[in-house]
Amino acid sequence: MSLRICVFTEPHRGADYEDQRRLAQLVEAGGFEGFFRADHYQTMGADPGLPGPTDAWLTLGALARETSRIRLGTLVTSATFRLPGPLAVMVAQVDRMSGGRIELGLGAGWYEREHTSYGIPFPPAPERFDRLEEQLAVITGLWRTPVGESFSYRGDHYQLVDAPALPKPVQVPGPPIIVGGRGTKRTPELAARYADEFNMPFKSVAETARAYRRVGEACDRTGRADAGRPPLVLSAGVVAAIGRTDAEVRRRAAPLHAKSALPPEDAVVGSPAQLVKQLGEFAAIGTTRIHLRLIDFNDLDHLELIAGEVLPQL
Repeated sequence: MSLRICVFTEPHRGADYEDQRRLAQLVEAGGFEGFFRADHYQTMGADPGLPGPTDAWLTLGALARETSRIRLGTLVTSATFRLPGPLAVMVAQVDRMSGGRIELGLGAGWYEREHTSYGIPFPPAPERFDRLEEQLAVITGLWRTPVGESFSYRGDHYQLVDAPALPKPVQVPGPPIIVGGRGTKRTPELAARYADEFNMPFKSVAETARAYRRVGEACDRTGRADAGRPPLVLSAGVVAAIGRTDAEVRRRAAPLHAKSALPPEDAVVGSPAQLVKQLGEFAAIGTTRIHLRLIDFNDLDHLELIAGEVLPQL
C-alpha cells in the first residue's frame, strides 16, 4: 500500500494560531505529507469555539515561515469569502513565502450561518457554483499568464481588465488546485476542467468509489487527457478517532456525536489496525492521498499514535 497522508484540521472549533503552529510542526516532525485546514469563520454547533476564528490564509502565511517541508493548504476556501483576483495574489504570495509548498482547495461555500453572522453575501447554490467556476478560471488564468503580459476576463460575476497577473507563485503553472465534494453534476465537471486533485470528504469507501467514477467520466467528457493534462489525484477525507484502549477511543469519538450543521460523516473509530485496514480499502479504489481529520488540537498523543503505529504501515 502506498498512500500519502495529510492532517486536516478545523480551527473554527476552537484553536488560536499557537495551537495551529504547534500541531503543524508536529505534523512535519511526524512524517506526514501536509497540514491542511478548513476555511470557516464560525462553528457548526452550539460550542462557540473559543477564542474564535482565525483567517485561513493569514494563518497559512505564518505557518509557511515556521515549517520547512510539509505541504500547506485549505480544504476548502469558500468562493464567497474573497474576490478571485486578490485571492490569486494571496495564494501566490504564501506560495513564495513557503518556497512552493502551497495548495488551494476551493469550493462554492455552503454554511449560510457564518455568512449571515459576518455580513458575507450568500447567493443561491446555482449562483455560488457559477461564481466558483469563474473564480477557478480567473485564478488559474492569472497564474499562467507569462510575466510581462496582462490578463483580462469578462464573466457574469467578475471582470478583470489588463491585470498585471503578479506576483507569480513558485510552483509552475501554479499551486495545485483541489476541488471536491459530494455533488454529482457540476463538482465533477469543475474538477475535471480546473483541478489537480479531486477530494471526496468523509464518506464510505463505496460512496467515494462512486464519486471517483463520476469525476473520471467527467474527465473523459472534457477531454482532459487529450489536452495533455495529467490524471487527477484522487483523495479522500477520513475522520479518525483512534486509541490504544477502549477508553481512549470513546474519549476521542465523543465529539463526533455532538449536534452539528455538518452532513453525516463516516468515521474510523477504533484501533490503529482498524485505521490501516480502512486506508487499505481506500487505496484499493484508486485513492493515493488521504486527508486525515483530527478534531482536538490539544490531543497531541492522538497525532503521535498515528505517526508511530499507522504511517509506518502505509
